Amino acid sequence: MIFRTRFAPSPTGPLHLGHAYSAMFAHDLAVSENGQFLLRIEDIDRSRSRSHWEQQIYDDLNWLGLRWPVPVMRQSERLAVYDKALDTLWEQGLLYPCTCNRRDIAVAASAPQEGAPLHGPDGIIYPGTCRRRWEQICSDRYSRPKDIPLRLDIAAAARQAQGLFHPAVIPDAPNSSVARFQELGQGPDGETGIIQFTAEELESTIGDVVLSRRNMGTSYHLSVVLDDAAQKITHVVRGQDLFEATRIHVLLQALLGLPTPLYYHHQLVRDEAGKRLAKRDDARAIAKYRADGVTTADVRSMVGL
Repeated sequence: MIFRTRFAPSPTGPLHLGHAYSAMFAHDLAVSENGQFLLRIEDIDRSRSRSHWEQQIYDDLNWLGLRWPVPVMRQSERLAVYDKALDTLWEQGLLYPCTCNRRDIAVAASAPQEGAPLHGPDGIIYPGTCRRRWEQICSDRYSRPKDIPLRLDIAAAARQAQGLFHPAVIPDAPNSSVARFQELGQGPDGETGIIQFTAEELESTIGDVVLSRRNMGTSYHLSVVLDDAAQKITHVVRGQDLFEATRIHVLLQALLGLPTPLYYHHQLVRDEAGKRLAKRDDARAIAKYRADGVTTADVRSMVGL
């Protein structure tokens, strides 16, 4: 099996030093293992993606000295693949339509009987409003709707995935474990090694995540899982801010019969105040450093590589 890493930016703004760190780290890791570094353009958000940002991604990464096979994978060209996976999950009874907006979710999650709203990888953990509505009707009579968001019934998904997990593979794995992954780097609280989780943890800390967003036909969680499998990625390199979302991805891999790669979550590049960089932080955009005469070696030094 070829050792493969990837860098998967969205063309919705300029790449900054945090992107440079992640891309160079993944590239260096692949080179050190005589493997392959792949680039993927995550452009499912057509309302925000722009062709000039995509071109700048290529320009910035080339300037950093990174190389990758062409043509690159573009998510906007894989909608049929995502649609088929949604059909599979719908037929398994693991999805339901959701008409709640952000305000609906915030109000329901903060209701006295629910307690204070809890936050997960996607923000406020969904209180299950539409799931309870959907359970009251005969969902078997309905084909999958195409025009409204779909959520994953995390409790049902965890029950199904638990039957696919064999805790004997890990001597100390509890019988309640749903799945696990191997962390080669570190999570935000120093988590490393074999990371395993239970159905109860998924329900309380993640909730029913959206797998198909309005006007997208997919979501980050679904697309990244299918794309990593299609590209045969063996080592997923990404920031610690995505560590919690990995449990969603490993769960989807189990449900869809896909391999689970090894994960390497790395530290985030932060500004002087300790805040992680964002695309709107143009002052630390790679293109600006390039225009100011900064060298690639300087960038490596800035990010600690």
